[in-house]
Amino acid sequence: MTATQHNTPDLFALSEIHGPVLRPGDDGYADEVTGFNLAALHTPEVVVGATGVDDVVTALRWASATGTPVAVQATGHGANFPIDHGLLISTARMTDVHIDPDRRLATVAAGAKWRHVLEAAAPHGLAALCGSSTDGGAVGYTLGGGLPVLGRAYGYASDLVLSFQVVTPDGTLRECDPEHEPELFWALRGGKGNVGVVTSMVCQLLPVPALYGGGVHCPGEHAEALLETWADWTRTLPDDMCSAFTLLRLPPIPEIPEPLRGGFWARVAVAWPGDPAEGERLLAPIRAAAPVTVDTVEVMPYAAIDRIHMEPQDPLPARESCALLRDLTPEAIHTFLSQVGPEVADCPLLLVELRHMGGALSRPARLEDAICSRDANYLLETVGVLAAPPAAEAIERTTAALHTAMAPYGTGRTMINIHGTPGDASDRARAWSPEVYDRLREDKSTYDPANLLSFGHTVTGV
Repeated sequence: MTATQHNTPDLFALSEIHGPVLRPGDDGYADEVTGFNLAALHTPEVVVGATGVDDVVTALRWASATGTPVAVQATGHGANFPIDHGLLISTARMTDVHIDPDRRLATVAAGAKWRHVLEAAAPHGLAALCGSSTDGGAVGYTLGGGLPVLGRAYGYASDLVLSFQVVTPDGTLRECDPEHEPELFWALRGGKGNVGVVTSMVCQLLPVPALYGGGVHCPGEHAEALLETWADWTRTLPDDMCSAFTLLRLPPIPEIPEPLRGGFWARVAVAWPGDPAEGERLLAPIRAAAPVTVDTVEVMPYAAIDRIHMEPQDPLPARESCALLRDLTPEAIHTFLSQVGPEVADCPLLLVELRHMGGALSRPARLEDAICSRDANYLLETVGVLAAPPAAEAIERTTAALHTAMAPYGTGRTMINIHGTPGDASDRARAWSPEVYDRLREDKSTYDPANLLSFGHTVTGV
């Protein structure tokens, strides 16, 4: 049976699995397959709730022997592609985190969330390069490169990885680092889940116990003034100042605090790991750009980093997308606002964000990797909540129109973690340069010649 055949397989060989092995209709199946993004409703033929490395090895050996395609899920934050057959390996039970404070290292298991890592590191005055929500899975995020809140200051999350433990689709457990299986190590830093199932990683931690961060919120009608100021401001900043401009159209639900609830807002979010007084001085032009209704910028423990972007903490059905931009010229700003600004009263997007790139994000990696966004100065991201079919259609139209309009200012590429639902091969290839994409395809042929890892944002072999 090939990876494209969907026969219901014999599960006898999976009897050695320590965690649950479930089929549709079994008690616990729905909970096991459901992730954070409810837009991707998974219906695999089999789901394995892995409890450790041995379960992952057994599951992949069975999949290789039976030709069953495989997907992996820890938290489901990146679940943009529904799994409708094959095997789903859930690593959500594999949450161990070990901190070596003397060497500033974290060993992170496959299903650990960034929240678990920060909670373990904080007592030692250490921090990890996490994204804007600590509810996300640390390993999956890092395999896509990982765009941290403090990215301009410290680079990509994958820049700090020292080694991976990974099971390749043939069921072989491998340790890879710059000296051992360097090609596999390369492909796992920015190439996402194309060559194996990572069971743990070792990454460096940073001595950042606290930071100065939060959001400056202005009424949405002042978006143009705030955006123009922010765009000019970003060209003058030291690398350690990390920021994003966001348009928020927030629903009137209790989870959102007053006075933000139900409103349309323009926000500049900042994160600064340096002296708070200097951060305060640097932020002054933003606070003066437009009337400020809510200002949450303060000194906070690094472990409280969720306060900066205030992302949803409960599962929801979402459609996300991104594009990498070269610059924010006056023409680009005008185009952006004409598509999603205050005059677009029926814009269905919950969030439209422009993230400042550059700084450490633009520097060559100490070790060569598969990340292809170092030439971007800004990132455009959209999020829409798929509450009902009419809303979903409007979100798709608006998202497509925005990306078409902003294409003249883009690099032509995306970032794999927030690319959104992967399309055909040419669409998936936009996450990488042609040279890196071709190299990933070669590695796919080497490590996964049967294309068992075929769900989500994957590539095919040569």
